[in-house]
Amino acid sequence: MSYSHVPHPHTIERLEHLDKPVKTADVLAEESATKFNAWLAVKITDGVGTMWCAYVFAAVALIGLPPALKPGGEGIIAWIAQTFLQLVLLSIIIVGQNIAAASSDKRSENTYKDAEAILSEAIEIQKHLQSQDEELIAALKVALSKVPGK
Repeated sequence: MSYSHVPHPHTIERLEHLDKPVKTADVLAEESATKFNAWLAVKITDGVGTMWCAYVFAAVALIGLPPALKPGGEGIIAWIAQTFLQLVLLSIIIVGQNIAAASSDKRSENTYKDAEAILSEAIEIQKHLQSQDEELIAALKVALSKVPGK
């Protein structure tokens, strides 16, 4: 009786479809009904999510400061909360999220490569074990053929 390896279904699927890890562009390509909206949202996010945009928003907010400080204006606290923080922090938060997402993508890519290497190594181990099984069976047959009375 010899061992017969039955690979996991996911292993078979991975071997048949040697794809790369999923990226944002791949997800956008799958969603045909909302493809334009998704594309536009990514473009706007890419534009607003820069420090240059944060600088522009800060300048726009500062232009609105003098009217806010005049009598009857909204006041400094309201200006900070409603104008400056909302405009400037929006871009800075997106920049931070983009950096975090890029780091996450890099970790994901490395994990993918590690898993791919482990899968390849496991396949080689299975081949090695199969080869050893064949050698052991052949040696056992030779040894049994030399036993007296057989």
